[in-house]
Amino acid sequence: MIRLFSILLLVGFSSVCVAQSYEIVQEDDGLTVHFDGKLLTRYLTKSGSKPILYPLLGPGGLPMTRQYPMEAAGEHERDDHPHHRSVWFTHGKVNGTDFWLEKDGVGGLIIHEKFEKVTDGDTAQIVSLNRWETPEGKVLCHDRRSITFGHDEGRQYFDYDVTVIAGEEPVTFGDTKEGAFGIRVPGTMKVDAKKGGTLVNDQDEKNKDAWGKKSAWVDYYGPVKDKTVGITIMNHPSSYGYPTHWHVRTYGLFAANPFGIHDFVGKDVKSGDHTIEPGKTMNLRYRVLLHEGTTEDADIAAAFARYEKVKK
Repeated sequence: MIRLFSILLLVGFSSVCVAQSYEIVQEDDGLTVHFDGKLLTRYLTKSGSKPILYPLLGPGGLPMTRQYPMEAAGEHERDDHPHHRSVWFTHGKVNGTDFWLEKDGVGGLIIHEKFEKVTDGDTAQIVSLNRWETPEGKVLCHDRRSITFGHDEGRQYFDYDVTVIAGEEPVTFGDTKEGAFGIRVPGTMKVDAKKGGTLVNDQDEKNKDAWGKKSAWVDYYGPVKDKTVGITIMNHPSSYGYPTHWHVRTYGLFAANPFGIHDFVGKDVKSGDHTIEPGKTMNLRYRVLLHEGTTEDADIAAAFARYEKVKK
């Protein structure tokens, strides 16, 4: 492995300082992020049909996402939904192409083009550029995703900000529940494991009652090994569709989706389709907070109140 900041100097990126807290290392398949010498996550440029974060480690170095399909299924994990890859961003209907499912010759591909910026130190940031291709090789759009790592009252978080950029033709993110910013939690944490796993939104709607609802945040907590830990996705007020609808399932899927209106609300409402005109953009902005204990223990409402004040 080669220290990334050395590589950046060679290829013309801005110089960076020796890491004080975060260190990012270049590897053949992407980037590895360490915090105080310990693995936090890896940015994989290609896993299945898209870039992902895996693994993602939380308090005490515990895994915060399921192992499958990147590795063999872990405790209480099922080898289902191979497109649910740890932490990802895709959508099930983009100009009619399905980027959510992974089907050879049928689904679209999100292809990593380059890292535009990588910095480490007291905070860390990864900025990547990706193109969205149909099975026939037609480029529908690009996205620029910025992942910024930091701390909130001693707890790790990362801001996952995506700008979708239309090309010479309009691009439409269609009305379907299969999207968009997703996480699949560990098997022991999921509600269906019946080990104490719980998902809850900002209206205190829990488990199945939270599916499809609008909320500024959703928290999913439960046991991993011998500790109760949680993972929260927060939606920034400047994000398209705020407050977003949520495609959250008791079997462990956890996704923010502002587009799937007909699935979430019903057919008698306006379509959730959103079209980006040529050369224009759409911004989706989320914070993922890793915490110990329950939603109440972690005071997620207060954590969101701090996040919503961040200027984007």
